Amino acid sequence: MFVILAVVIVLSSIATVVTKSIVRAATYLLFVLLGTAGLYFLMGYTFLGSVQVMVYAGGIIVLYVFSILLTEGGKDEVFKRKAKDASWAFLLSLVGFITFISVFLTHGFKAAVLSAPSETANAATSISSIGSNMLSTGENGYLLPFEAVSVLLLACIVAGLLIARKR
Repeated sequence: MFVILAVVIVLSSIATVVTKSIVRAATYLLFVLLGTAGLYFLMGYTFLGSVQVMVYAGGIIVLYVFSILLTEGGKDEVFKRKAKDASWAFLLSLVGFITFISVFLTHGFKAAVLSAPSETANAATSISSIGSNMLSTGENGYLLPFEAVSVLLLACIVAGLLIARKR
């Protein structure tokens, strides 16, 4: 199952970058985010997987698609890529990949990736502790970042509606 999800994520990521339609790119991005949620479910992190599906695959993709369709972004022409720009992009991607591989091999992440999550790690993080941390404003509280993101998403929706209204 891991190999299937990894192939779906890699192919969808490539399709997201190389497609010429912005609506198709958003659809391929949805498949990448759903594949990532599948990996969370496969590792036993059901809470993270469900948050991935609800927040990213659900909310963010819907926001992208609505903002594209409201602003007529789906009809935009894609600019022509020059060979010089493509060669720079390939060179920078290659440098980034080599850096990633060197960091991965020198820091010994292999043992941590291959081991399954232990029962004690899952037992230490209960649903009630996650809920109390999300709704608290004190130490280890995440209420302020969630509120900031909700205000940002509301501003994006209002801006998309105003842009669509002016056209």
